Amino acid sequence: MIAKIFQGKVEGLAKDGVLRFNGIPYAKPPVGALRWRPADAAEPWSGVRDAARFGNIAPQVQSAAEALIGGTPGEQSEDCLYLNVTTPSLDGKRPVMVWIHGGAFVTGAGSLGTYNGKYLSRRGDVVVVTINYRLGALGFLNLRDATDGKLPGAGTEGLSDQVMALRWVKENIASFGGDPGNVTIFGESAGGMSVGALLGMNAAKGLFHKVIPQSGAGHIGRRRESSARVAALLFDKLGTRDPAALMTLPHTAILKAQAEIIAEARSGGMPFAPTIDEALLPVRPIENIRNGSAAGAPILTGTTMEEWKLFTAARPKMRLMGADKLRHYTTNLVGEDRADALLAAYEGSAFERWNAIMTDHTFAVPASRLLEAQSAHAPVYLYRFDWRSPLLAGVLGSCHALELGFVFGTHNEKRAGLFFGSGANADALAAAMMDCWIAFARSGDPGWPRYDATKRATMIFGDGDPHIVDGPDDARRAAWDNIPENKIGP
Repeated sequence: MIAKIFQGKVEGLAKDGVLRFNGIPYAKPPVGALRWRPADAAEPWSGVRDAARFGNIAPQVQSAAEALIGGTPGEQSEDCLYLNVTTPSLDGKRPVMVWIHGGAFVTGAGSLGTYNGKYLSRRGDVVVVTINYRLGALGFLNLRDATDGKLPGAGTEGLSDQVMALRWVKENIASFGGDPGNVTIFGESAGGMSVGALLGMNAAKGLFHKVIPQSGAGHIGRRRESSARVAALLFDKLGTRDPAALMTLPHTAILKAQAEIIAEARSGGMPFAPTIDEALLPVRPIENIRNGSAAGAPILTGTTMEEWKLFTAARPKMRLMGADKLRHYTTNLVGEDRADALLAAYEGSAFERWNAIMTDHTFAVPASRLLEAQSAHAPVYLYRFDWRSPLLAGVLGSCHALELGFVFGTHNEKRAGLFFGSGANADALAAAMMDCWIAFARSGDPGWPRYDATKRATMIFGDGDPHIVDGPDDARRAAWDNIPENKIGP
């Protein structure tokens, strides 16, 4: 099966009832002199390019959390700017769903088995696109300030990749039976935060029409000085600050230094993440969104009920924390003068309260504020995912990333059911979520009442049949009202 696009011809394959075109380059390889520079459009080619296999993935060290959802297959290389298209047919004009993967901005790829678009594509007659983008120190590091402009990296190169991928979709997706006038971007965790960033970026205007940030919103953007300090740490690990040497170092050396910085946790929870940059991300996206930067784009967003347990459930010391440790953590998070009032809104053991606080701080409160910001400009919808993982005797609860297998219908592929769950109830949940995501991509309405600041209608997935609850955990949400915006988010 051959499709003709702007750069040339690509030959995919028919498999599992869909057509698949993998490993299509959407930008020039960011190697050599293009390392740490914004993405540039891919060069054309002659002949027919084989699109049966996935392209290289961005250099990374797989995390334990990522291993739970299947790991990331593929050859690692800085030449990693590839995307994959799954479509029912090359003719027609279908809704397009573009997936931006998560992984704390340091891991992941569009080729991850959990993100296989075949079920969504077949079930909803939609075109599914999954993308790679630059990660870690090669995609999200402010080298420009750290080297007085001798190196070009602004800390937004990974975002520039995403914009370039969306431009490719706008120009080429009609060749795969997709409608360039009906594009939904969706992503989870760092992918959801990327979706939030794109909502606030001028460079992304006109490249999408609907958005689904899962467990990620608009409170992203490291301060330039903070990202520059991380760059200085990287230089120390690498043993050089020479720009010429840094431009030619093998990516394996950069990756090793990056891993050491993350392990030491000396610079915050996500040292490698989008940086505030006047050219691409001038402010935290939530500020621009409130001012109408994405006017007209409906939003469907939500979280899992117990996001933070993915990061704490398997840590015995965390499970045994007492009240004093809980107050210490909360004080560090929001300040001495606000800690007691915040703690009063939460119930249960110290461990359960801490997980709930971090779930709200990092995911749930940013989600509600995103909807409040966008509700004046477009329809908005909220969900909460309450299904619990059966893995490790259930200690993970309804943790971060658990909805992924149900959104894509891959919850029981190979060994995935050990984490996501399997059986008739799991299958029914996947069908319900896929139908809602597809309906939203098609029309901008997932099939339940809009969210507003009065009722806060929330669709609950996973606790029996999908159902609406008005204002779940509203007292917890309100407890964050007096906490400054800069203390909320990842």
